[in-house]
Amino acid sequence: MNDRDKMSKRAGLELIGASIVNLGFGMPVNVANFIPDGVEVQLETENSALGMGPTPKLGEQNSDNANAAGFPITLLPGASIFDVGVSFGIIRGGHVDVAILGALEVDQEGSIANWSMPSRSPGMGGAMDLVAGAKKIVIMLTHTNKAGKSKILKKCTLPLTGYGVVDMIITEKAVFKMVEGQLVLSEKDPALSVEDVRAITEAEFEVAADLRDYQI
Repeated sequence: MNDRDKMSKRAGLELIGASIVNLGFGMPVNVANFIPDGVEVQLETENSALGMGPTPKLGEQNSDNANAAGFPITLLPGASIFDVGVSFGIIRGGHVDVAILGALEVDQEGSIANWSMPSRSPGMGGAMDLVAGAKKIVIMLTHTNKAGKSKILKKCTLPLTGYGVVDMIITEKAVFKMVEGQLVLSEKDPALSVEDVRAITEAEFEVAADLRDYQI
């Protein structure tokens, strides 16, 4: 299992008990392929669809149906497509139980930067609405960048999407939760020690009393 699928499968566990779930641009769209058995959720995409299913097989895609990343999607029985005003009404109205978003950076204060970086600013999309409107914010990102530097920082350096809005961070190395304003390591790759995780994480964090191996 590659790192992207590993994170997606772990993020899928956060859908248990949820009703409406938004999958953001980037890695989060892959979570649609890792819904746990027996879990029924309505997957929403900000570009105006509710009731997404897994990625279609090659040759079975419909060019009219795509997710926030522009990739083809399937629509489950009962799915609906609507205009963007309705989509953001769902988001801003507080009807999204869980939003799973990608990020460029997150920090120990629970802030997220996911829409702008030097020399590239594609626009914030619906991220600012999602971090303000969704009941639970789960972030998926690689633990370090291509240069090996931590993406989990003491303080974000890029323009913020939201301050203190993150509930959970999922990387290929570890899972962190925000508990009463404190970043807490709750799961880690069994091949890594806590000190190994500290060595690749700029942010300061506590260790959960019930720290466990990465769930997949």
